[in-house]
Amino acid sequence: MLIGLDPRLTPDLLYTLAKMGHGDEIVLTDRNYPSAASAAGCIVKEVIHYPGHDAPTLADLITQVMPLDSFHSYSALRMEIDNAPDTMSEAHQAVWDVLQPRLPEGGVLSSIERQAFYKHAATCFAVVQCTEDRPFGCFILRKGVVF
Repeated sequence: MLIGLDPRLTPDLLYTLAKMGHGDEIVLTDRNYPSAASAAGCIVKEVIHYPGHDAPTLADLITQVMPLDSFHSYSALRMEIDNAPDTMSEAHQAVWDVLQPRLPEGGVLSSIERQAFYKHAATCFAVVQCTEDRPFGCFILRKGVVF
């Protein structure tokens, strides 16, 4: 039993976040994403499931305990909408609203084309799948440094 932590943070997620080092990335996926296929290429091979939680809630839980990176070209990536890469969906905006105040100085929120997202996600540290219903509600968060 731990105190001071959001009770929605599961042991599997906390353990995974604690094992990650600076620059490691965690994938947050919606319910439609092929999470098991991506996780097969990750360090953590099993998908961490978060039923009953949407993408902004999951982003909030993770960034309560994990700093975002500012030493790379991005701190977080969102999956771009097909044929509309500059369009921000409702899910994108909701997650950006959570992440923006938690960005370190020099931190950047960016995007990545959908097929490139799939390839990149398969090289990340772990995959967490929530029950986000809104399309393209998938993100990659890059772990920063604890000062």
